[in-house]
Amino acid sequence: MDDTTQDALAAVPPSAELSLPARLEAILYLKGRSMTLGELAEISGVAREAVEMGLITLMADYAHRDTALEIRQEGQRYSLQLRDGLGELVQNLLPVDLSTAALRTLATIALKKRILQSDLVELRGSGAYDHIKELLAQNFIERKRQSEGRSYWLTLSEKFHRTFAIKTDELRPKRAEPVAEAPADDEAWEQAA
Repeated sequence: MDDTTQDALAAVPPSAELSLPARLEAILYLKGRSMTLGELAEISGVAREAVEMGLITLMADYAHRDTALEIRQEGQRYSLQLRDGLGELVQNLLPVDLSTAALRTLATIALKKRILQSDLVELRGSGAYDHIKELLAQNFIERKRQSEGRSYWLTLSEKFHRTFAIKTDELRPKRAEPVAEAPADDEAWEQAA
């Protein structure tokens, strides 16, 4: 659990008149990304079974409310997101101020989920360094030094997930024709490219 979430939840003691569904809602809102039952149980300090029942209650509450938000389940993960159909409203209210090239670089990072900066530059060209600066400045990506080597690992930030609300299965490229299997080792892969 990161410091921001701990600090925010510490401000509301479990003994306060806040129900488990309300605490789960707060956690999902503060984290801004999809979370597993285990993660929610650890942060809320209750058993997984209690979290599951709390989420069911919360999902039912949202289903009966006239609200723009919903609790969405994708596989074994849960998130608090805008309901489908509000994309145009979001685009009008929160336009993303990124160049087309930076958006393409961001899309590449999103498709890979985690990529070395050096590999991204190889894919997108040297202009990717400027795109990375732009994406870091707007908090759409996070950068961490590679443990062995000189490059950085690039991953999507919580702001990316909040802003774009893309389902995990939407990040997989859809192809009309079958694709040949990639060679198993790196050398064979480079020769094939």
